[in-house]
Amino acid sequence: MQFDGAVVKEQGVTFGIVIVQPHVLNSPNESSQMQNFGTRAFGPMPIVLMAQNARGIPTYKGRKDIVNFLAKVHPSRIPWKRYTI
Repeated sequence: MQFDGAVVKEQGVTFGIVIVQPHVLNSPNESSQMQNFGTRAFGPMPIVLMAQNARGIPTYKGRKDIVNFLAKVHPSRIPWKRYTI
């Protein structure tokens, strides 16, 4: 299975980001499943989900402090990568 995401270490916190389809952010069950998937893929760290709208504007879901941090970071500055597990 392949997915796009990133592992970020910032301000002493390491966290994972998993890119998902926008509808996943609106579904508590699917969000929970994808966060669990992120933990299995990246290991024991906080997982944030990210989806983009049609104009490419990101929305994040996860730990509030990390989401607030990511809201101030341009997506091009995140070290995105395609992962295969």
